[in-house]
Order: sequence, then structure tokens, then C-alpha cells
Amino acid sequence: MTAHFVSQLDDLMRMSLRMAAEVEEMVERACDAIYTADEAFARAVVAKDGEIDRQEVEVEAEAIRLMALYQPVGVDLRQLCAVLKVNNDLERIADCAVNIAERSRHLEVQQLAAQDPQIRAMCPIVRRILRNAVQSYASGDANIASDVLKEDAAIDAVYGQIVRGVVAQARESEYPISAHLDLLSVAKNLERIADHAVNIAEDVIYLETGTIVRHKPRA
Repeated sequence: MTAHFVSQLDDLMRMSLRMAAEVEEMVERACDAIYTADEAFARAVVAKDGEIDRQEVEVEAEAIRLMALYQPVGVDLRQLCAVLKVNNDLERIADCAVNIAERSRHLEVQQLAAQDPQIRAMCPIVRRILRNAVQSYASGDANIASDVLKEDAAIDAVYGQIVRGVVAQARESEYPISAHLDLLSVAKNLERIADHAVNIAEDVIYLETGTIVRHKPRA
């Protein structure tokens, strides 16, 4: 490929990584909002959603333009395909962060979350998985990406514990059912963020090795 194509592909990656960094920040703020009465945390996450949507469209349009203009093959085509797929997962992660922020505005949800050790355990794990997935994408490191895949089962296990705990406690709780449902929504959105991060890691492995690891049993 020409030097001009390589330069434009580098620019596209920078756009994608900028978006990834902003989505990471949204998730961090959403997690913080679960435990704080300061509604500014939640508002900042919700307000950012429109900007992420705009960036998603820009990245997608540029990737498609490069495909149509240069008709790349091999690793260049794999990279453009990876950018498109990661772009979609990042936008979905941002949506999950918004959902968490909206639920966390309710004081009863904050009080329930503070009493739930599994939610407290889940937040840092999800943030770490996302951070590592983005790092693997930025550095093209399939080893880091492989480590991300290994944490998927741990998140599913924690989420299952949260669901069972909420179901067991809701009937005798002093809090309304709606608060417990909101807490379940927070947990589900955290679990979905981890799923999207795993998708990103799978795309990095495909980009760097040419191996498709989706739907394969985890080692």
C-alpha cells in the first residue's frame, strides 16, 4: 500500500483510540456514580453519550472510505475490519455506562450497592478488563488480549452471584422492588461491558494472528 494510505490508516487508529480513551473514562465515572450522592458524575456520563455517537459515525465512515478507495488486502484489510468491529463495541460500552449512570442517580440504588460486596468486587474487575482490552488494541498485543479472555468466566460468576443474592433478599428488603431491579440493571450493564471488552480482545487476536477465537472454549 502507498505511504498515503498508511498515513490515513494511522490517523484512523488515532481517532479510534481517542474514542476508546473517552469510553474508558465514561465507565470509570459511571462506576464512581454508583457510590456517590454527587449527581455530577452521572450527568457527565450521560452528557458524553452524544459525542461518542458522533465519533462512532466518523470512525465508521472513514474506515469504509479507506476500504472503497484503496481496496486493501491481507493485514491492512484485517485492521480496517477490526477498527469497524471495535468501533461498534466501544459505542455499546458507552451505552452501558449511560445506563449505569442513569440507574445510579437513585439514592436507594446507591444504598443497596454499598451493601452488596459483589457489586463492589465487580466494578474494579470490569474496569481492569476494559483497560486491558483497550491496551491490547492500542499496542497490538495478542498476549494481553488473551489474558482478557481468561477473565470472562470470573465476571459471569460474579454476575450470577449478584442475581441470586438480589432474588433471595428482595422479598424481605426494606427497599422497593424497583430499587432491586435497578441494581440488577447496573450489574447486567457491567457484565455487558466486560462482554464487549472480550469482543475487542478477540478482534485484536484476529488482527495480530489471523486466528478467529470467537465461540471457542476458554483455556
